Amino acid sequence: MRSLGIARLGVWKNLLQVRRKGYRGNRKGEGFILGGLYVIGPQNQGILFEHQEKEFGDKADLSQVLKAVGGIQTKEK
Repeated sequence: MRSLGIARLGVWKNLLQVRRKGYRGNRKGEGFILGGLYVIGPQNQGILFEHQEKEFGDKADLSQVLKAVGGIQTKEK
């Protein structure tokens, strides 16, 4: 996300929300790289859940993550 990403209303809303909860951060490193989350099953099961940040502070839905983790099929011995 380019420098204009910081001008988005949702980014400021997320920033204020985490500040109120006490998170301060260290401001080190690259500040313009968005993150993501993958839940990947073993062998041929593949990607069960994918979340990519669209703006800074965008979080994955925890209930969807837990559902995907619950769907991982393990090989019973």
